[in-house]
Amino acid sequence: MKTILLILCLAATFVYGQNVVLLTSAEYQQLKQTGMINPSLHYSLTDFSASSGIKYNGSSQKNAVCDCFVPLDSTFTLAMLPNDDGSSALINLPFDFNFYGDLYNSLYINNNGNISFGSPYMTWTSFSFPDSTYNMIAPFWADVDTRGGMDSLGNYLGNGGAVWYKVTPTALIVNWNQVGYFNMHTDLVSTFQLIISNGADSLVSAGGNVSFCYDDMQWTTGDASNGFYGFGGYPATVGVNIGNGTDYFQVGQFVQPGTDFDGPTNNLDGVDFLDGQEVYFNIAGASTTNTPPLLISSAICDTIDVITGDTLKSANSSNVLVGLMTPELGQDITIGFTSDAPQSAFSYSMSMINDGYYELNTTFNGTGVSPGFYHVTLTATDNGTPTGTASMSLVYEVTYDASAALSEQSQQAIELFPNPTSDIVTVMLGESEGNFELTLQDLTGKLLIQRCIQGQSQIDLGIYSEGIYLVSLHKDGKLYAVERLSKE
Repeated sequence: MKTILLILCLAATFVYGQNVVLLTSAEYQQLKQTGMINPSLHYSLTDFSASSGIKYNGSSQKNAVCDCFVPLDSTFTLAMLPNDDGSSALINLPFDFNFYGDLYNSLYINNNGNISFGSPYMTWTSFSFPDSTYNMIAPFWADVDTRGGMDSLGNYLGNGGAVWYKVTPTALIVNWNQVGYFNMHTDLVSTFQLIISNGADSLVSAGGNVSFCYDDMQWTTGDASNGFYGFGGYPATVGVNIGNGTDYFQVGQFVQPGTDFDGPTNNLDGVDFLDGQEVYFNIAGASTTNTPPLLISSAICDTIDVITGDTLKSANSSNVLVGLMTPELGQDITIGFTSDAPQSAFSYSMSMINDGYYELNTTFNGTGVSPGFYHVTLTATDNGTPTGTASMSLVYEVTYDASAALSEQSQQAIELFPNPTSDIVTVMLGESEGNFELTLQDLTGKLLIQRCIQGQSQIDLGIYSEGIYLVSLHKDGKLYAVERLSKE
């Protein structure tokens, strides 16, 4: 112990004029665990490898919780070897990122759940925003530790997750994948993603330039932040802070399990609220007098299923909860929407939870709506100066559930055989009389066949791929019957 402390004192003295302390990872850990880190100094690890050039070689399947996740594949690079409080090397961007009017084309990825401009940050205990010290974008600022454990020779096992990144011509994608927390804990792990863009990349919804996306979030606090088994102590912070003490916004501070959430500046929140959510926003522009509203939802980038065919099933309607925030407190929000669905299909109600945070409860009722895809665009406008506007799109897929009980009329209206089929299927109208319009659609809503039918007809599926199709009958402009057809 005395030898370590002596070395630390010598290192600090040597570079004191620069407010930088050079030390090894082991020496840094000793100071951190004993609470002797000086927040006014910058620590630099002499044995830390910031960039490894290692490419991801695992599964590239799409995330099942939130489709906003860009799946990891061999185009992603490891930002840092297993570490605690480390940062990447300086990463150059092929585009200008607009951060409240300041343009950046380089940045650092910090292990502790954020990116920064100008200098890397090792700080593991987060603070609420605004803060004049830190210039960062933080999808989840907390004490991430990817070391995982240590073998008998003192080598880190590296099973505490990893931080991966990918640079495209118009965006940077950073994925904290199944990361543990300090001190080398892996009993709880979290996965979350950050995207920054030039403002025109479709990866970020509705013309925004930043997106936070969350998979399964399991912890909030490391041991050195007074955490106990991953919770309590100093909370994790989600938000953006430019570092001038004025321009910022905060999504929330998370300190406990559960889904409790009441906005950015009120009670501390439950981290499970973030599971499957996406937050996207635009912080570009020279004017920082008013940041547009923030939109939070688990349905921003995913198709929402609405099942029809059974009036006794609640699946006929789909409810989506959207969180709305005004970074500037005391502002009001008004809502508008446009939709290509029938007039009565979409509705909403809005309630104010507290100052700056609203909840929008939306409903899409699929009763009597023809199968297919429908789009609703919500627009949230605040009353700041100048006014700020944000929008989001909800995509609904209305399908027919073959297991649902049809009305007696619908059961008699259409018969398909054989079903499943490999090529030719016969369509019979049962006891129904008159001329009908028959349509065949795939599950993306693409119209494949449309023609008149009376009595009996045949459909040739030989040119189509295997999968599920929807056969619909319309008469006098109204949906009369729907049947699911399987192609083998």
